[in-house]
Amino acid sequence: MTAQSPDLGWLGIIRIGLVNMSLGSIVIQPFTTFNQAMTQDLALMAMLPGFLGAIYYIIQLSRPRIGHALDRGTRKTPWMIGGIGVLALGGIIGAAAIVLMERHTLSGIAVAVLGYFLIGAGSATTGTALLALLASRVQPHLRSIAAMVVWPMMIIGFAVTGGVVGALLDPFSTERLFVIVTAVGIIAFTLTNIALFRLEGPAAAATAAGTATEEPTGSFRAALQEAWRDEKARRFTIFVFASMLAYNAHEAIIEPFAREAFELTAGEATQLGGMYLYMGVLCGMGIAGVAGRVLKGRLGSLWTWAIGGCLGSGGALGALGIGSFVNEMWPLAPSVFLLGLANGVFTVAAIGLMMRLANESGEARSGIRIGLWGAAQAIAFGLGIFLGTAGVDAFRYLLGMPTAGYNLVFTLAAGLFLVAGWLALRVAQLDRTQAGDTPSPIADTEAWTGGSSP
Repeated sequence: MTAQSPDLGWLGIIRIGLVNMSLGSIVIQPFTTFNQAMTQDLALMAMLPGFLGAIYYIIQLSRPRIGHALDRGTRKTPWMIGGIGVLALGGIIGAAAIVLMERHTLSGIAVAVLGYFLIGAGSATTGTALLALLASRVQPHLRSIAAMVVWPMMIIGFAVTGGVVGALLDPFSTERLFVIVTAVGIIAFTLTNIALFRLEGPAAAATAAGTATEEPTGSFRAALQEAWRDEKARRFTIFVFASMLAYNAHEAIIEPFAREAFELTAGEATQLGGMYLYMGVLCGMGIAGVAGRVLKGRLGSLWTWAIGGCLGSGGALGALGIGSFVNEMWPLAPSVFLLGLANGVFTVAAIGLMMRLANESGEARSGIRIGLWGAAQAIAFGLGIFLGTAGVDAFRYLLGMPTAGYNLVFTLAAGLFLVAGWLALRVAQLDRTQAGDTPSPIADTEAWTGGSSP
């Protein structure tokens, strides 16, 4: 058996997307189904799922070390298979913990800690290896398309699992939950193995698309310091943190805001978030992915779409805040759709840029950068959800107005999106300057198009 080409084509990208869908089908359960089971069915304190979720986010800080380990190896698919296996095992243990909580609460919580630890470790490993593989094996002109394909498939994993699990859970019992979660884990692990079968061949190719063979980095600390000393990588890390903090500060409060400010029912608010927001996200991802492949010059630049997505997200959030004062006269659903559209645009553009920037110092240093940006994203994710929800309560209490907390959080998140757009602009200017100093016309083209054809 001979090694495959180092480049991933359309089929390879779709196969990686199936892995991301498998990841999404498992990782969504601890934050939805498990939360509801603990708080609603077992009548446990709401802080319990919050504590367990914090374990998940703390484990995400291991992503840089995982990326460094990837840099020192040759193949990434074993890491993805192992990561999904650990993730599935963690989900099964988490479901078993809920069964145990029904009889022995403290013992169940102790088992749940192990389950959430494994869920965090499995998702960190799979996600880091997945993005590192895309960064090293996808040709520049396909990077925006790869992001457009792979990340919506995670959302599909969220949606399909939520719908199927929700339909099968009634009548609810913890034993039924355990059986369903176990089945989802087995299916996801099997699908991952099928999708990755012989994707890299017996050994990974020595060169990535457009990169030369290099010796792997030294110690983890030295590799991390080297990545952080790189001005472009450091600025991009700050951009990722700021944009994802703004994104997650508003995402968790859209539905409660709609119920309180616009007097929607629970079903109408859920439909607003599930249909209009995520439909907008998927459309935005598609637009940015196609634009990065089809459009020429700066119109097709992933930097342009990243900056535009941040500015659009800030404007859409500001409009939502204004809309709460107008109430029923405001077109709420279109506003939420436009917010999702802008979110999707900047998400795909940022992921496409990650793929390119990760390889600028060579494939042997791409994993540590992917891990650094993944850790920044994970910290922003957990912190954004906490600050967004806590900010609503704090501002509402201080100002004594029901919707004031939402409006202020939206305003702050909008301002943070504008800051993120400015940060992206500064990285783009540095990128253009460095590319302009490079005699290769290809490097200059890729700096502004993210790999689209000149």
